[in-house]
Amino acid sequence: MTVDPRAALDRLIAALEAHYTAVVARTDPDDPSVDDAYDVLADAFEVYDDALGTVHGEATPFYLGEEDDSDDDDVDEDDLDDGLDDDGLDLDDDEDDVDDDEDDEDEDDDED
Repeated sequence: MTVDPRAALDRLIAALEAHYTAVVARTDPDDPSVDDAYDVLADAFEVYDDALGTVHGEATPFYLGEEDDSDDDDVDEDDLDDGLDDDGLDLDDDEDDVDDDEDDEDEDDDED
């Protein structure tokens, strides 16, 4: 069954309004009405985006990321070893690489 994109858009607009109302009326940072409005908004967006694509072959410029239920918020960025120092330079960069490049240039000069 194909959903009418106009009806899906009307539902999306209503979901945006409801989400805004829930956020403005929030009295507690963990207010479940905001979470509920978020879920309704995300669902309304997906229905609209799908309907728009199915009927008109178009898409919105938005992307909803997948929710991750893991506690990644507890990870300290300083604890992550990305192989780069604070300036973004490669910590594993060996000076040998530079010497190898110079040797290659010397060999090229010998051939001339």
